[in-house]
Amino acid sequence: MPESLPQILVRLLKYLRRFLLETAICFAGLTAILYWLSPHFLAFLQSHFEQHLAFFGVLEPMLALLKLSSVGALMLLAPWILRRMSQGLVDVLGFSRKFSLVFMLSALLLFYAGTLFCFFITLPFGINFLLGYQSQHLQPVIAVGKFVNFIGLFLISFGVIFEIPLIMTLLCRLKICGPETFGRYRRYAILLIAIMAAILTPTPDIFNMAMMGVPLYILYEAGIIIARIVNPTSTYLDKA
Repeated sequence: MPESLPQILVRLLKYLRRFLLETAICFAGLTAILYWLSPHFLAFLQSHFEQHLAFFGVLEPMLALLKLSSVGALMLLAPWILRRMSQGLVDVLGFSRKFSLVFMLSALLLFYAGTLFCFFITLPFGINFLLGYQSQHLQPVIAVGKFVNFIGLFLISFGVIFEIPLIMTLLCRLKICGPETFGRYRRYAILLIAIMAAILTPTPDIFNMAMMGVPLYILYEAGIIIARIVNPTSTYLDKA
């Protein structure tokens, strides 16, 4: 006898409670471990982006290293988090183990592809552009706290944003919507992508926005193609 929706929701909430508790414990422990290595990470970031940093408060260096450790912990925990999410697809939503394995591997690939794209392409161009306003009479003094916030925010954001095709595929498998739905609202997706590119890219110029927007649009179209392969049948929203 198939489970009712309330039963599925209760099982989902129980799984989420355990998942969040385990994630919080692992995150706190790994952050504490990485904190002792964080000065080396910060030195690497300074060298990579060729920046000289300063601090303007007694606690700012310690808090900056703590934030850097937390970003590193999130990136290192990504495989475990995605593995637990894929287990939830099987245990709670009844997906096949094959689909959950493909889901986990694809999510890992997209997440790290987004962070690497941001680290090696978007951030260097953006930082160089922003610091291009300096002159003989106007020299930058970059606070270490704001520098870590800036780098960490963009790395995590790009990693999450690159999961677009996977999210679209999952929505189709859950019968919430279908490929035709995404195709029908393509113009709105392009507008949303343009807004996200304007917000997430470190500079407002067209070149940097295109560096973010074009890959996102390609991922959106890839999501439609994958969704059609995975879920060729139409849903209610597609027929509406």
